[in-house]
Amino acid sequence: MKQNKYDDPNFFSAYEQMPRSVKGLEGAGEWHIFKKLIPNLKDKNVLDLGCGFGWHCRYAREQQASYVIGVDISKQMIQRAREMTNDPLISYIRAPIEDIDFSSSQFDVVISSLAFHYIKSFKLICEKVHDYLKTDGNFVFSVEHPIFTSRNEQDWYYDEKGNPLHWPVDNYQIEGVRETTFLDEQVTKYHRTISTYINDLINIGFTVKAVKESVPSNEMLKSIPEMKNETRRPMFLMISAEKDNS
Repeated sequence: MKQNKYDDPNFFSAYEQMPRSVKGLEGAGEWHIFKKLIPNLKDKNVLDLGCGFGWHCRYAREQQASYVIGVDISKQMIQRAREMTNDPLISYIRAPIEDIDFSSSQFDVVISSLAFHYIKSFKLICEKVHDYLKTDGNFVFSVEHPIFTSRNEQDWYYDEKGNPLHWPVDNYQIEGVRETTFLDEQVTKYHRTISTYINDLINIGFTVKAVKESVPSNEMLKSIPEMKNETRRPMFLMISAEKDNS
C-alpha cells in the first residue's frame, strides 16, 4: 500500500505550520542550492512529482514554463495547491508517484522535492522519468540524505543537558524500510545509499550533472541561529541529471 500520511488530519495540521509550508520556497533551507540545479524553464514542459502545495509548480510558471503538471498522492495537498494557484497552465493530478502514466518525451524537465524517500523503488521512478523526458531533458530532485535516513531513530545523540553531541550513522549499507517519526507521527521511509541513487540514474541512461548536499545559507544562519546545527551534517541530498542522447 502506498503511503499517504498527509491526509491524516493531525499530520497535515502539523505540516502546514512548518516554515516551508508557510513561507514557501524561501522557507526551505535547501532552496538556495536546489534552485541553482534547475535549468532554464522558459518555454519548457515541466512535471513536479510530489508537488505538495504547488510551490515549485508556480515557480516554474514564474520562470515562463509552457505548462506544468503537479502530482501528489494527498487529497489535501492537491486541494491546497489548487486553492493557491490561479493559472490555467498549471494542472494538478492526485495520484501516487509510482502510478504516474504520461507520454514518452512529454516533458523537458522533471522536478521532485523530498518525496522519493517515501517510495520503495527509486529505480522504477527513474525508468518512468527517463521515458517521459525528451532527449537532453533534465531530472532534478532532492531527498533526505542517506546520512539522515540510515537509522530508524533519525535524531542526534544528546548529552544530559539536551545538547546535540553528534549525528549517529548506522546500518548505512543495509537499504530498505525505516520506521521513524516525523511531526510526532509514525512514518515509513526507505533508506538507500548515495551510490544507489547515482548508479540507478547512470544505469538507466542519465548523465549525472551535479550532486549537492544541503547547508543553510548565510542569511538563514544569521536569522535563525539554531540552524548552525545543520552545518554539522547534511539533511538533504540534491541531484541534477540529464537524459542521454544515445
